[in-house]
Amino acid sequence: MPMHEPGTLSRGEDGHICIKAEDENYFIPAEDIRPLLLAGKATPVLATRRVLRGGGLDVIEGYAVIGSGGRSVFIYSRAGHFLTPMVNFLRVSRGEAQSAPLFPLIPGDAGAGP
Repeated sequence: MPMHEPGTLSRGEDGHICIKAEDENYFIPAEDIRPLLLAGKATPVLATRRVLRGGGLDVIEGYAVIGSGGRSVFIYSRAGHFLTPMVNFLRVSRGEAQSAPLFPLIPGDAGAGP
């Protein structure tokens, strides 16, 4: 039986962190990664929504925070609530890893799979 992966992190254009969770695509802008990691500030998780005149509009769809122990990054979005180990997040943000898995924060939550 194939393993269901609830989501992934990857490094996108201009240093953005791309988040694929279920059928949703989100991103954390490159300029928000440093405050998240160094100051522990909650940062918005954005999605690009298409507008009638072409192009897109970035809208906040959730947020990312560092766990209280500093060893995890929690991502809260419309697609569900996820976490990834800090070491995975750092490797992706520095370009050392192509991608990293997201794990459901609450078993049975959206993204937890069958």
